[in-house]
Amino acid sequence: MLPVPQGVHVWLAPGHTDMRKGFPGLSLLVQETLKKDPHAGHLFVFRGRRGDLLKIIWHDGQGACLFMKRLERGRFIWPITSCSRASGTTRGAISMTPAQLGYLLEGIDWRAPQKTWRPEIAG
Repeated sequence: MLPVPQGVHVWLAPGHTDMRKGFPGLSLLVQETLKKDPHAGHLFVFRGRRGDLLKIIWHDGQGACLFMKRLERGRFIWPITSCSRASGTTRGAISMTPAQLGYLLEGIDWRAPQKTWRPEIAG
């Protein structure tokens, strides 16, 4: 579980994101697509095309932190948003609570919490 400081907002980027992006690319997405300040101290969550990989960027006041999580089995539950058929892109960030983010990171459907598959052995 990622400890979320008091007063920090969690924003989901709608749709899917190119997971090859690092700090500069994701910060630019936050600024230009989500219309938020990437240095404001909030958590910004991005999901890959397959849905099994998440990246979270957070600026803690001293520098940017990049967290990544991949599910061994299953997909992260992501909200369905409307998109422009012409461009295939979605606009605007989706707000969620830190508790919902905790469920999301555990692979639990944060809309109706229920534990998903968990690996029994490594390898």
